[in-house]
Amino acid sequence: MPTDAIDELPDDTQLLKQQLHESYSEVRRLKLVVEKLTLQLARRLRSQFGASSERFDDAQTSLIEPAVLDGVAPRKPGVPAANAGTLDRSLPEHLPREQQLIRPEVTNAHHDAQGLACGCTACGARLRPLGADVSHHLEYVPGRFKVIRTVRAKLACTKCEVIFQAAAPARAIPRGIAGAGLLAHVMVSKFCDHIPLHRQSRIYARDGVDIDRGTMAGWVAQVHALLDPLVATLGRYVLQAPKVHADDTPVKVLAPGQGKTRTGRLWVYVRDDRPAASTDPPAAWYRYTPDRKGEHPRLHLSGFGGILQADAYGGWNALYERITEAACWAHARRPWWDLFEQHRDDTGLAAQALRRIQALYAIEAEVRGKPPQVRRQHRQARAGPLLAEFHQWLHGVLTKVSTKSELAKAARYSLVRWTALTRYVDDGRIEIDNSAAERALRGVALGRSNYLFMGSDDGGRRAASLYSLVETAKLNGLDPEGYLRDVLQRIAEHPINRIDELLPWNIARQSQHRKAA
Repeated sequence: MPTDAIDELPDDTQLLKQQLHESYSEVRRLKLVVEKLTLQLARRLRSQFGASSERFDDAQTSLIEPAVLDGVAPRKPGVPAANAGTLDRSLPEHLPREQQLIRPEVTNAHHDAQGLACGCTACGARLRPLGADVSHHLEYVPGRFKVIRTVRAKLACTKCEVIFQAAAPARAIPRGIAGAGLLAHVMVSKFCDHIPLHRQSRIYARDGVDIDRGTMAGWVAQVHALLDPLVATLGRYVLQAPKVHADDTPVKVLAPGQGKTRTGRLWVYVRDDRPAASTDPPAAWYRYTPDRKGEHPRLHLSGFGGILQADAYGGWNALYERITEAACWAHARRPWWDLFEQHRDDTGLAAQALRRIQALYAIEAEVRGKPPQVRRQHRQARAGPLLAEFHQWLHGVLTKVSTKSELAKAARYSLVRWTALTRYVDDGRIEIDNSAAERALRGVALGRSNYLFMGSDDGGRRAASLYSLVETAKLNGLDPEGYLRDVLQRIAEHPINRIDELLPWNIARQSQHRKAA
């Protein structure tokens, strides 16, 4: 401390103690501020530049939320890599095979009647077959456009001159140039593969077909109008479930006449009880709103009366007056993970919390796919005691740390929601977290990074409808493009009172029946 500062200290001992106490309090406050800002900075940097995985490596056990590599099988010992080019077993069997035969160039040799070499260039003796070396590689032939020329013949009676002609086939867009296959491809490219319309236009131009972005935007609007009754039917099905997962995500929307964007929201409501051994088809229903006011989910869920599993967004609270709340352990875990990432202390409180939550997820892995009553009994026997200990431990944390610290906030997050967080133990229908809804929004996040913003609120509503059908088709194991093509070929003439026949799982059943026949 500088000499002049020491001289300014009071001589009175009590006053000096008071100033020292105030200084210590200020230091503690500033430390909390630094801790909070450091944590916020780490979150921001990780979200922009770092890996998104929240993996907590422990010497005894693996992560609570194991990464699932969909469709990627581990390579068996002794099987070469796919690019080794020697074996065909790594390539899908259903693909068509094309063979090219490459004969050796034998110059100055004798040739038979077919022009094939029959003599050795070294000694002139006749050549005999000696087998062949075979290799395989995977090739890609881009999708091709084609023009369908529809000819409707006319027949006239030679006596009365009455003319007969078949009716024109129905099209998804009357008098439009786009067939159902092209419309389905444009929709899936945008809402499943996240390729913006202007980029699609450039891709098609490389094939010699000029389709401007405005034309395709019109197709999106017309397809949305055509499929809207089907999406409404899908929404009613979702809300008939005993439990719904819900979440929302921000999307940028162009503000009309202002040349800048504002923030809208895409909401998703997921019905998926397969982890509890249900045979009901899974479905995802998306809704768009221009803001995040709580009135929107209240309107969306006005006809729902079951269990809502969601995050801690305050807009859900009014709904819990009439429906049952189930909270998400993935969200309760996140603040502990952020603290662990900041300090990387395997013995600290954050690491201890992660290990406790990890044990809960390990129990869930044992009951995944089991009936609700089995899940309930297993959870009560295994998870119940662990949760009781965890609850006591969280209260202990609050006695050890500053009430304003990030550790205290992480502990309070769980304690405030403890009833909703532990409800899954006594109800086998409930999941431990809200991952079903979070997974359904991953595609939206990818699309958001590619096309940056939506052109209008109407564009947001169209996106929500198409996302609903694309994601539900995927959940039911269907190719989204094939599904939409099938629906668009039929919906123009399909009876509205049988619209549920076009839901993804019903289309899948019809396809299975046709194959069986």
